[in-house]
Amino acid sequence: MDTILTRGWTIRAEPVHGAVAEALLRDYYTEIVSRYHRRPTEDAEVDEVLADEPSDDLTLPTGLFLVGWYDGEPAGCVGLRLGALPYAEVTRVFVRPAARRRGGGARLLAAVEEAAAAHGVTVLRLDTRHDLVEARALYARHGYREVPAFSASPYADHWFEKRLVG
Repeated sequence: MDTILTRGWTIRAEPVHGAVAEALLRDYYTEIVSRYHRRPTEDAEVDEVLADEPSDDLTLPTGLFLVGWYDGEPAGCVGLRLGALPYAEVTRVFVRPAARRRGGGARLLAAVEEAAAAHGVTVLRLDTRHDLVEARALYARHGYREVPAFSASPYADHWFEKRLVG
């Protein structure tokens, strides 16, 4: 995937096991674990989640990991799991708090949709939790519609789908 530059954001594929991706994933899990438990997260809890929910498949040919850079700093990420066509899964959508409300979520979604389409995907799916209201609103604003459950994740309360236009 080529680098995409829009309004202060640069989005590009990064190795999921590189230092930048690992730091973003740690921040992502720190936030979602603390929101789930409604208390600060301990490092050991994040280590456990990172081990229990590896991101190894977010590298070609099974997926990819995109990082959003805002004003030269890594500020967000999104993963894509390439499944059986026409489907793929969007995962690990995250923007660091300091970069929020600057269009990063929209830029990350646009970039992952473009990458998915380049791999022949015509339907993107994702799931999220009930407490992640900002994420649900972001997905709805960008054309994802709520659909019946398509996975059995114990942390999924809402399932979304978006058909990509060719």
